[in-house]
Amino acid sequence: MITFSFVSHFAAVRPHLSFPQNPTANEEIVLRWIHIVSGIIWIGLLYFFNLVGTPTMKALEDATRRRVYPVLMSRAMHWFRWSALITVLVGLRYYTILLQIDAQNSGQPGLLGRWLGEWFLVWLVAYAIIYALQMPFGGPLANGGIRAILIAIVIIAASWIILSWNAGPDVSNAHLSISVGGGLGLIMLMNAWGIVWRAQKRMIQWTRASAENGAPIPERAAKMLQFSNFASRTAFWLSFPMLFFMAAAEHYPFLGSIGH
Repeated sequence: MITFSFVSHFAAVRPHLSFPQNPTANEEIVLRWIHIVSGIIWIGLLYFFNLVGTPTMKALEDATRRRVYPVLMSRAMHWFRWSALITVLVGLRYYTILLQIDAQNSGQPGLLGRWLGEWFLVWLVAYAIIYALQMPFGGPLANGGIRAILIAIVIIAASWIILSWNAGPDVSNAHLSISVGGGLGLIMLMNAWGIVWRAQKRMIQWTRASAENGAPIPERAAKMLQFSNFASRTAFWLSFPMLFFMAAAEHYPFLGSIGH
């Protein structure tokens, strides 16, 4: 009797598991899980480079730095660039699902293509300007603070444009919030592959050759490293609003409707 009562009680209080049968919901949770895991690797390494790695390398003696740099950076850049790519690609798929739902709710399925096209247009144009502003300059633009202000103006303008173009009564908060956060993520991805990796790939080769064979490091390495470091710092600062908008997508409805 006691055993039967205990079993009955246990059966009554055990967790109730009911997984969604909707394939879209299941796809979304898989996408979000991959997006979060790869994003942690990407942003974690970005923070490591800016808060720990670069200051530490500067503090090392030149001979030690040339031995450590290629070993550390070749492994770190592998994880950095591929986690960035996976994060953005998976995020784009998730974003497309949100856009498709909003387009269907509005009764205009064709809006999906228009929204995606506008999103890519705005952020690619913004990146073309930001790319130029990150290059090593002389004169007034040699001042990193001035360039940072100009980059911030470009980011704010791009965000305002995409929010204005996409706003509507049937547009969800997740759609609008990710249109900004995802745009910042796209810029960070292009910085990772288009600037940081291109520069670091050469720096790894040159420092390895210098450590092993005593080969001189080319003079252009200094400018290339300056370009890479500025792009990395840009991504570092952009990560903060990017993470805010990504978190606000589902948890802080300040831009559009709460749900789908």
